[in-house]
Amino acid sequence: MGPIDQSEALHRRARAFIEASLGVDGAGSAGAGRAAAASPPQGRGERGALPETFDALAIALARHQAAHCAPVARLFEARGADVAAMDHAAQIPAVPCDVFRFARVAAHPPEADERVFRTSGTSLGAASRGEHPFRTTATYELAALAWGERLLWPDGARLRAIVLAPPLHEAPDSSLGFMIDRFAARLSGPASWHVRGGELDAAGFARACAEARASGEPALVLGTSFAFVHWIEHLIEARLPEGAARLPEGSRVMQTGGFKGRSREVPAEELRASIARALGVPLSHVVSEYGMTELSSQLYEGTLAAALAGAPGAAPGLYLAPPWTRVTAVDPETLAPLPAGAIGLARIVDLANVDSAVAIQTADRVRVTAEGVELLGRASGAPPRGCSIAIDQMLGGGA
Repeated sequence: MGPIDQSEALHRRARAFIEASLGVDGAGSAGAGRAAAASPPQGRGERGALPETFDALAIALARHQAAHCAPVARLFEARGADVAAMDHAAQIPAVPCDVFRFARVAAHPPEADERVFRTSGTSLGAASRGEHPFRTTATYELAALAWGERLLWPDGARLRAIVLAPPLHEAPDSSLGFMIDRFAARLSGPASWHVRGGELDAAGFARACAEARASGEPALVLGTSFAFVHWIEHLIEARLPEGAARLPEGSRVMQTGGFKGRSREVPAEELRASIARALGVPLSHVVSEYGMTELSSQLYEGTLAAALAGAPGAAPGLYLAPPWTRVTAVDPETLAPLPAGAIGLARIVDLANVDSAVAIQTADRVRVTAEGVELLGRASGAPPRGCSIAIDQMLGGGA
């Protein structure tokens, strides 16, 4: 079996794991997750046993990537990692996010790319944008829709999409734009985008909110944190009356992204409160997302899903990972796993990352507990020493 056929077989295994873990159908409808925010217990989905263990699939992906992606192979060799002897995903060396800026991290040739997602380059400039090539986006789409539905519209509500981000045709290499485009298609209601040509379309956003009020149809507003900041500043400067952008009952918001490379930062709770007040939605219905170009899966706060299920209030700032990912805090120097509750750098094993790197090492500081993943900001300055060494190893340097 050739590398492409091997990849296709691994994608089928990854999609089967995702479907079984949430009880979704082949189209990605996470119907079984409508009443709960938490992931099902590890090892069993809501429709029965998983087709294989998390660790077995992670190691199979790592074996394929080490065999067909030179940077991954160099990292494994430098670490003395023998994939044939591995029995746990924690043994897989994690690829630092920065490597995606310096090398092609893909187990297939460029001519097989279906799509390439690129980082924004906000902190280091466009010339330093990282790239994540995809041979197929089918697994990415299934993962995004399954977990998005479970945490953003678990009630199955018909929602219109109002987007504070560029449309996909203006940013075809944006993983966020791709995900939002798929969300809008799945929701099947009216959809509109209100960042055009790099400019906020405040008037169009106001019209979309007014149309939602007139129809009584709730909306899912999706956008970047910085776009929301610009929009709120516009409301203040224009001295619009309170309630000018109020949305119908049942509306909710997904905000994502920080302020990396920007001149202004707004505390998370201040921004959440401002969004909720301006749009007339409960605080629980403003959900933050955590994702990155180098991953194929996303994490969300569980506040909305818990509120809709009538469950005890989930804490804002705690992110829920889908059952096909595993988030661990690791020591910045040694990259060794830390005990639950300790603060370290996020290491993420993502079973939807079939053709690149199943294990990713971030520079994001986290605290991981049974309740979720608490984000504590990026490590400041240069890459932490453990990440820096791993980058050097992947690019052919010494240990």
